[in-house]
Amino acid sequence: MILSPSILSADFGILAEQIKKAENAGAEWLHIDVMDGHFVPNISFAMPVIKSIRKYTDMFFDVHLMIDKPERYIEEFIKSGADGVTFHIEATEKPRECIELIRKYNKLVGISLNPNTDVSAIEEYLSEVDMVLVMSVEPGYGGQKYITSVNEKIRYLRNKLGEDFKIEVDGGINAYNIDTAINAGANIIVAGTAVFNDDIEGSVKGLMR
Repeated sequence: MILSPSILSADFGILAEQIKKAENAGAEWLHIDVMDGHFVPNISFAMPVIKSIRKYTDMFFDVHLMIDKPERYIEEFIKSGADGVTFHIEATEKPRECIELIRKYNKLVGISLNPNTDVSAIEEYLSEVDMVLVMSVEPGYGGQKYITSVNEKIRYLRNKLGEDFKIEVDGGINAYNIDTAINAGANIIVAGTAVFNDDIEGSVKGLMR
C-alpha cells in the first residue's frame, strides 16, 4: 500500500516542513489537489506551489487535476514537477488527448471518477492508463465522510484489472476506515486531515501499520 498525503490539509505557512515530516515517517507519494472553482466549488493552488515545493523533496508528486478542460494545462503541470497527472473523466471531452499529453512526457497517467459516476464512463480507457482514482467523497473539500458505496466500484476495478494495477482512493479515509478501502482492493490511499495534524509522523505510521 502506498500512502499519498494530500497537502490540501497542510499548513501552508510551514508546508515544506510538514511535507518533510510525512516523508520521513514513510510516505512515498504527495497528493496535490488542483481545483479551479468551476469543476469543483473550491479553489486551491496551481503551478507556482508545485514548483516551490519540488526543490524540498524527492517524493512522487501525485497531481490530481480537478479542473475543467485539463488538457489546457497538463503540460505546464508536468513542467512544474508533476510525476503523475490524474484528470477527471467528467471534466473533459477529450480524455484521449489528456492521456496522450501525459504519456508524451513519460509520466504516470491517472483517470478519476466521482462517486456517482459509473465505471462504464472510463471503461474504454482502462487499457491506456496507469491508475484509476476513485473519489470516495464529492470532490472539492477535505474532511468529508467516506462514501462506502464506492467499495463496490473498487472491487470491480480490482477484479477486472488484476492485483498489480494502481487503484487510488481519495476522500474521508482515516485510521479507523482505511482497511475498508484496502480490503475492497485499493493499493494507493490519499489522506489529508488524517495526516496533516498535530502529529504528522504518528499519523503516517498509524495509517501504514
